Amino acid sequence: MFCFTLLALLCCVQPRSSSYSGEYGGGGGKRFSHSGNQLDGPITAIRIRVNQWYIVGLQVRYGTTWTDLVGGTSGDLEEIFLHPGESIIQVSGKYKRYVRKLVFVTDKGRYFPFGQDIGTSFNAAPLYPGTVLRYFSGRSGSVIDAIGFHWDYYSDSCPSCKK
Repeated sequence: MFCFTLLALLCCVQPRSSSYSGEYGGGGGKRFSHSGNQLDGPITAIRIRVNQWYIVGLQVRYGTTWTDLVGGTSGDLEEIFLHPGESIIQVSGKYKRYVRKLVFVTDKGRYFPFGQDIGTSFNAAPLYPGTVLRYFSGRSGSVIDAIGFHWDYYSDSCPSCKK
């Protein structure tokens, strides 16, 4: 009987798919999370504000909806738009007290660098094959103090998220 119960439990257990990379950066700033924004759809575009020293601001489009800007409004605005069905599969960068560089890599082989090549390096990627960047979290004030990356499959309840 015990073996049957154990076998039944093992058959019902779903494999893990979500993972987290981070938090990269310093200890200041106010916490932010886009966990609820991921329900609007997959990441389709990113706006980054950069100055000569830091990643100043971050705004992300999930589906067709932009998040509020986190961080500051100074610096140059740069944008990337993902192709339909394209996803971010790796983020690397550099930080000291603040985030200084971010490099996004997609499953279509595209590469998008932002910021300065100064500080401690990091490389963030999902733990589970086939999972992609679902949303960002971190801390910000007048710049992006720290950043983290949340990875998973797209939900079955999100038809616009599927490739």
